Amino acid sequence: MRIRSLTARVLILATLWSALALVTIAVAISALYRQGVERGFNNLLRAQLYNVVNSVSIGDSDSLTGSPALGDLRFSQPATGWYWLVEPLGNYATAPLASASLGVANLAVPDVDATPFDQNYERYYEMTDDVGNQIRVAETEVVLDDQGRAARFRVSGNLQVVEDEIAFFTSRLYAALAVVGIGGLVVNGLAILYGLKPLDRARRALERIRRGEAERIEGDFPSEVQPLANEINALIDSNRRIVERARMQVGNLAHSLKTPIAVLLNEARTLEKNQAEVIATQAEAMQAQVSSYLNRARIAAQRDSVLARTEAQPVMERLARVMRKLNADIVFELDVAADLTFAMEQQDVEEVVGNLLENASRFARTKVVTRAVMTTRDGDTTDGRRGWIEVVVEDDGPGLAPDQIGEALKRGRRLDESKPGTGLGLSIVKEISGEYQGSFGLSRAGIGGLRAQLILPAVTKDTA
Repeated sequence: MRIRSLTARVLILATLWSALALVTIAVAISALYRQGVERGFNNLLRAQLYNVVNSVSIGDSDSLTGSPALGDLRFSQPATGWYWLVEPLGNYATAPLASASLGVANLAVPDVDATPFDQNYERYYEMTDDVGNQIRVAETEVVLDDQGRAARFRVSGNLQVVEDEIAFFTSRLYAALAVVGIGGLVVNGLAILYGLKPLDRARRALERIRRGEAERIEGDFPSEVQPLANEINALIDSNRRIVERARMQVGNLAHSLKTPIAVLLNEARTLEKNQAEVIATQAEAMQAQVSSYLNRARIAAQRDSVLARTEAQPVMERLARVMRKLNADIVFELDVAADLTFAMEQQDVEEVVGNLLENASRFARTKVVTRAVMTTRDGDTTDGRRGWIEVVVEDDGPGLAPDQIGEALKRGRRLDESKPGTGLGLSIVKEISGEYQGSFGLSRAGIGGLRAQLILPAVTKDTA
């Protein structure tokens, strides 16, 4: 699953890295501490081993004598795992010496090939004593007199001491690292949130621009964010200039064509009736088509502007009032959801909705119903980030057959010559909705006549 929040990404990465680092540190320190404890344990056994060696000799009766005092009560308590043992080597017969803790038990001697002596003629190995203690044994062999008589010296320690020491240290280490880790995550989280706060301010500033509450990104930002804010402001200014220039050019061209078309219409009145009708009709069609293409150029110039927005309710209520005045015998019902805002210029909204209302009023018998609600659209490629408004205009007139619907959308096509008009209204609606990446369709209305459905872009909270 893709994480869209930059804050969440940084927090997750920081958390994962901190957890990995702390676990690595904990494992490394534990391993180093174990090595140190085991090395210290071996040194202790070695020191005690040579204390025993220095305390034992061969007496006058050719027997081993001596009473090592290692200063550890565990060598005098039975079954502790702490033992010392001196055994004669060679062909002289004498009883071995052993600590009180060993009692009558004995310690097995491993094969020298399996556990060889080191360069100091010492060896260390682990084994299990008769009572189940896991012990480590330090062993050496020493010649005791000038006659070559030798003895095997062994001192053992209980490995549970090592494990207890390591477990105690590890528990404290993990607790300390957990506190450090949690504290580090909290500090990192606060630092990240504080560091990304300017981006959140920039996002809120863009939202104010999108809602029409501001025209520029205002405020002081860090040096990393300020260039972005400057570029966005420059883009907004450039877009505004393009829109204004397009509007001015449209107005200039419309004004320059207004007089020649008016002259044609006036001249048509001096001609015979049939010729006048032809000229007047063509002049009106020419005027409508010029306006249509100029509008398309203007829409293309500002279609993706973040400044294009029109509140649905006031515009549609105003259009409905005009239609009620012009068609007193028809009921115009209006149902517009609250807080709907088109991502379109106001004059484009008035053009498409006004054309549909005008067309419906020409063919309705008693009623025209208009609805506007938020909707979604199949095949939307914006990952749900763009909102859409569905505008439906229905009348109770005769409607159109399925094969007539396609003809009705063709430019200049009039299916009913008895009704006034140029035949451009529905095609203009289709073109304008298409320029805004919306859609337009006709079908049979539930109240009997024609149903016109518009899908137009909306301003939503998530629209960028």
